[in-house]
Amino acid sequence: MPTIQILPSEFEEHQRLQLAPGIKAGFPSPAEDYHRDSLDFNRDLIKHPEATFYGRVQGDSMIEANICDGDIAVIDRSIQPYNGDVIVAYINEEFTIKYLDLTHRHEGYIELRPANRNYKPIRVDADDNFEVWGVVVWTIKKWR
Repeated sequence: MPTIQILPSEFEEHQRLQLAPGIKAGFPSPAEDYHRDSLDFNRDLIKHPEATFYGRVQGDSMIEANICDGDIAVIDRSIQPYNGDVIVAYINEEFTIKYLDLTHRHEGYIELRPANRNYKPIRVDADDNFEVWGVVVWTIKKWR
């Protein structure tokens, strides 16, 4: 089963990065106002520092969701998981990252769905050692 390596987060230091002004995917306007702003990961990406962790994705089971091997997932353990969320699950002594599918709850089970046609959903029954460990709120991707 593809896994995710959980990493502790450090929030003591704030480091602001310059934020590029209004990056558009279309033709840029020469009349753009080049207002400079900054991005602080602690302020802008982390809403619940005491409940937030990073996880390094291992494997390709979420590749069609553009979550790839080596990406970093920002995981918030304080958020209530909903059907369709990307979650980090702890199941039978392993961590995995999948979509949460609650549509079979009334039938007595739930599913963890991959985003890769080469993998099958993981059925979670009452006798499985299972916990929704956290909800993925961001992913950080290395392009080069």
